[in-house]
Amino acid sequence: WNVLLSFSGLVALIQLLFLPFFPESPPYLLLQKGDKAGCLKAMKQIWGERNYHTEFDDMMKEKAITKGTKIMNVLEVLKEPSVYPQLCTMLLLLLSLQLCGLKIFQTANLQKSIIPYVSLGVATSELISIIFCSSIIERLGRKVLLKGGYWIMGSLLAAITVTLSLQDWYFWMPYCSLCLIILFVVVFGVGP
Repeated sequence: WNVLLSFSGLVALIQLLFLPFFPESPPYLLLQKGDKAGCLKAMKQIWGERNYHTEFDDMMKEKAITKGTKIMNVLEVLKEPSVYPQLCTMLLLLLSLQLCGLKIFQTANLQKSIIPYVSLGVATSELISIIFCSSIIERLGRKVLLKGGYWIMGSLLAAITVTLSLQDWYFWMPYCSLCLIILFVVVFGVGP
């Protein structure tokens, strides 16, 4: 586990070293900093000589729409009462995911020696699903992915409950639970 945990630190160090060589985000430069020339320079650096003026025009429209809107920092967002329902939903979802994973693996009667590998497999499947999501989000839209993801996740949680309650009856039921958990993580990565 210490090698596995240090790997994420190594990746973070590599990112830290190479980050200064990457351009700033064009929407950040235009919408938050108001740097039109910097935005165009960053877009040219990212997209090369390709025609990126359509994207720039979209950002200009967005800037015009959000002209009177104040950009809040994290502390201001946390103090804003209108975002409490969304924050509570996300906090509960993240906490439940963190707290239930290992317990479900133990409840599914998996051998303790393979639980770290199963956890690694779940994390890998989440990474793959996030990459997959980034390729389909523009075609399907965020609302479809969110709504569909929550419905499927709810159904999978119900199925996990059933498989965990039937695990003493069938020898293959723990593996079914494991497959449902991995599927749950994949749907979470693609949707919510």
